Amino acid sequence: MVNSISEFSWVGSQEHCVDTISIQNVNHISIGRFGGNSSAGQYKNEDGCLVWADQEQNWEFAIILDAHHSAESAELVITQFLAYKSTIHNLLSKPYNQALLEMEQTVLQLFQEEDFLSKCREVKGETACLLVLRIDKYIWWLSIGDCISYIFHPELSQLGQYQLNQRQFFEWVGQVNTFEQVVPCYSSGVRELRKGLNRILLTTDGLVECPNEPFFSPNDIYHVMMNHELNPGVKTLLQTIQENNVRDSTTIIAWDVDISKDVTRPSDE
Repeated sequence: MVNSISEFSWVGSQEHCVDTISIQNVNHISIGRFGGNSSAGQYKNEDGCLVWADQEQNWEFAIILDAHHSAESAELVITQFLAYKSTIHNLLSKPYNQALLEMEQTVLQLFQEEDFLSKCREVKGETACLLVLRIDKYIWWLSIGDCISYIFHPELSQLGQYQLNQRQFFEWVGQVNTFEQVVPCYSSGVRELRKGLNRILLTTDGLVECPNEPFFSPNDIYHVMMNHELNPGVKTLLQTIQENNVRDSTTIIAWDVDISKDVTRPSDE
């Protein structure tokens, strides 16, 4: 059987992209990286990401990470997911309703594995971590910390709805680790996408914490992304924060999903 899964992983310690915008694609998924401006004092990049996609099986799985103090915690999380790669790929080959039910349990097991927890105690620093899985017309997410994900669709925009998760501060994986607590702290959920074109975007917080706040409002990000094709939209976001002399590094993962199935509508339409 031919492996139809496309893969990409990266940590800023491998390639920092300071003063440099990088846009590349994994099939239909756009990955944009900007390491921040050296003129603002930036000299390193502690972001990371992992992308798996299977167009035949109709799913995408993405992780975006924003570490601090060092990139070691982001490296450790990516290494852990790569170790579980076959487990997750096998899970995603199941019927999508079953895969969605089992995904969170699998991820929590991965984060709470004793060997992983032991390695977390040894790293320098900690990382925010956002996971997003799109399978069929559904999207599942699990968020630890303050990375952000959006779903851009005209029906949602008209109602002022853009963001998938809410940012949470004081949650991390690494030297300080939410999964070391008696009760781990994270947020998660499942949403139904809308009929037609849905544009999914994940980002680290450099995009929204930029000087002059060009993208503090999700509506501003929406208008850039929906008025451009995917790669030019991601590039425009990164060019704008570069021009505003952002120091923090920013990583963006974005892709389109076109839903043709019927979706939930109000009964009185």
